[in-house]
Amino acid sequence: MSLLSLYKRSAFAVFALTGLNFTPAHAEQPAFAEYFSKPIVEIEDFNGAELPTTIELDRSQVSLVDKGDDRRLRVDFDADNNQGAGIVFRPQTPWDWSQYDEFAIALDARSLSERSVHVFFTIHDKNGAMHSRSVSIKPGPMTSYYSELKAADFINPEGTADVANELNQASGLRGNPPKWTSAATPFIWMWGTKNLDFSAIASINFHLQDGHGAKSIEIDKLRLIALPPEAEDPGYLSNIVDEFGQNYRADFASKVRSLEDLHAKRDQELKALDNGKAMADRSKFGGWLNGPKLKGTGYFRTQKVGERWALVDPEGYLYLATGIDSARLGDTGTITGYDFNSKYKYSKSDKGTKRSAKAEKHRFVASQMRKDMFYWLPEYGDELSNHYSYIPGGLHSGALKQGESFNFYSANLERKYGETKKESYLDDWEKVTVDRMLNWGFTSLGNWTDPRFFDNKRIPFFTHVWTTDRRYKTVSSGNDFWWALPDPFDPVYEDVVEDKVKEIAKQVKNNPWCVGVFVDNEKSFGRPETVESRYGIVIHTLGRNADYVPTKKAFTELMQEKYQDINKLNAAWETNIASWQAFAKGINDSDLNEQQLADYSAMLYLYGDEYFKTVNKVMKKYLPNHLYLGARFADWGMPIEIVKASAKHVDVVSFNLYKEGLQTKKWAFLEELDMPTIIGEFHVGSISNGHFHPGLVHAMDQQERAEMYKDYMNTIFDSPYFVGAHWFQYIDSPITGRAFDGENYNVGFVSVTDTPYPTLVEAAKELHSDMYQRTFGDAIKSLEKNK
Repeated sequence: MSLLSLYKRSAFAVFALTGLNFTPAHAEQPAFAEYFSKPIVEIEDFNGAELPTTIELDRSQVSLVDKGDDRRLRVDFDADNNQGAGIVFRPQTPWDWSQYDEFAIALDARSLSERSVHVFFTIHDKNGAMHSRSVSIKPGPMTSYYSELKAADFINPEGTADVANELNQASGLRGNPPKWTSAATPFIWMWGTKNLDFSAIASINFHLQDGHGAKSIEIDKLRLIALPPEAEDPGYLSNIVDEFGQNYRADFASKVRSLEDLHAKRDQELKALDNGKAMADRSKFGGWLNGPKLKGTGYFRTQKVGERWALVDPEGYLYLATGIDSARLGDTGTITGYDFNSKYKYSKSDKGTKRSAKAEKHRFVASQMRKDMFYWLPEYGDELSNHYSYIPGGLHSGALKQGESFNFYSANLERKYGETKKESYLDDWEKVTVDRMLNWGFTSLGNWTDPRFFDNKRIPFFTHVWTTDRRYKTVSSGNDFWWALPDPFDPVYEDVVEDKVKEIAKQVKNNPWCVGVFVDNEKSFGRPETVESRYGIVIHTLGRNADYVPTKKAFTELMQEKYQDINKLNAAWETNIASWQAFAKGINDSDLNEQQLADYSAMLYLYGDEYFKTVNKVMKKYLPNHLYLGARFADWGMPIEIVKASAKHVDVVSFNLYKEGLQTKKWAFLEELDMPTIIGEFHVGSISNGHFHPGLVHAMDQQERAEMYKDYMNTIFDSPYFVGAHWFQYIDSPITGRAFDGENYNVGFVSVTDTPYPTLVEAAKELHSDMYQRTFGDAIKSLEKNK
């Protein structure tokens, strides 16, 4: 590939080719610091003799700490023993902040340990609307933190309030760059609404989710500060991405500054990988070569060894599934802000080739904001224009519902490995990826693995089936985040599952390197917050007509079988339903007594039982030698009835758990379940490498990210039920957000330049070096004792 061709249209060329650290100049903004010291409202300064009366404790303790002429509030969170902990500031009369223009809430804080503390900040208005952000409170001196509450960019392009959406729809990023130039640290947007009723703010909550270890912080000067327009950076969303897909404005240790730099990093890593030489204690399939050898069946299976569950590899060695999800190029593209007119969307002939001049003639700017984010994009006809693509629709959320995308990661693979034949850089990427997994001590490729890895015959893999389809009828939980739920009692559902499973079976080809198959992902089976959200499937289905909804028909039959007479049901439920025909037609009752809750629980279990039974039947027909790994429950969508129903039909129960580790009380139900269990997704991220959003669990820097990774995995190894866990994901999200939904997280083991994070790599090697002894040491003793 010609360097001149690559850089001839880029003003960055001079700096990139010479390897200089080029940092673009910015217009100086008025100092923002003075607004932190001049609040418009002092909510609490903690300088009184007693604790503020507004404070409510939620599994935490607080005390006042004297610091000379100042007092601070110390908060000790009991998150290690509870499912979350925090403090709430709740006034007797709601705060009225409606008279202020743009403003933020601010505080000074510090962690009281060597680690940061990931704190969630949630504010509610009198109507129950919620605005949630989070941040890593760092150790050391007191630092100012702030969270925007009322700002002009909370309005979407149509000029209406962005009330219901989780994203800033205008930018299409989960987390935007800071809008104000300041030494203070902004809270990161998480979920809820950005538009509250500021005439009546009911509470301010600082809390931890399921924590790991003791957590304490000091806070001071909780206040509102102005966000004056003159202190804004008008170009905060412009030129934020360089030609490698990195943060153009920021400097950080792993930043690639030139092609020479990229190639030097490549050569250094390839030498260290040693062609993927695996750890000495590993069997052919990654099992524990130094452990006991059990019965080998030629495929992966499960077995309880002593008091703990295990996977057993095809040769009979104990096996732990550690690995990384999404070794693929899917979801690595980002929306550029361009679209095409109706006469020309995207020619199939352009796919995988340099974008043609014909396409360029029909191209137009659909989002100026998105277009302006990129300091550099290749011109059509340039050597890297083959990394453009077009998404015709179906995007979950973001600035556009369709449009052009560009893949910086695949472009960097071409830059890094070159081409000896068309797309040969992907062959190099495939080998290096497997070499990395083995060298780093992983035993598998996790979910969302590109099928090109299925025949690698060096490391086991997991794969996945979606049953999402338009052909069958659906039900609703009332909070169907990703998509509607299937109606498993609809006969068409089994036909769809059969089509989907047959397709993956053709790809797997009865391959012994395939550990198993996940079916579906993070379905909205029910949320834990309220009775209504937990039993949403039942409540919404009961309101529908059984003539058209097969699940409603099944619920009706279940209640008829139990009560026989509608009067008996009315007596138990304290209702006045006229007949079973009326029940079948549709009922609505939000005032639920204990007997109703028990029956709703039974109906929810019935739904889950049919769903997992249907999938298992098809799995055993087409993939009898491979493990059925369940539906990867999100921890916000795992009502116990559905989990128990899954355990009846799956080989391994699966969960995605974005926390700091396993929390003992929350997972106590596994003792009753007594099933092999796996974590399908978790991660930890940071903004220390130029990303604008760390991800769902935050660390203050890359070193802490690595330490938190080890902490999480050790909670997995120490549980007698878990047989593994997979990190999500292999590659960082694009900093301008993945096209599908705007995720722009620092959650990769490698960056957009395909450069590994060294602290994570070293943590993985250390973790994996003794994981088998740590996990199965006691199990071996049990085996020897029972000989």
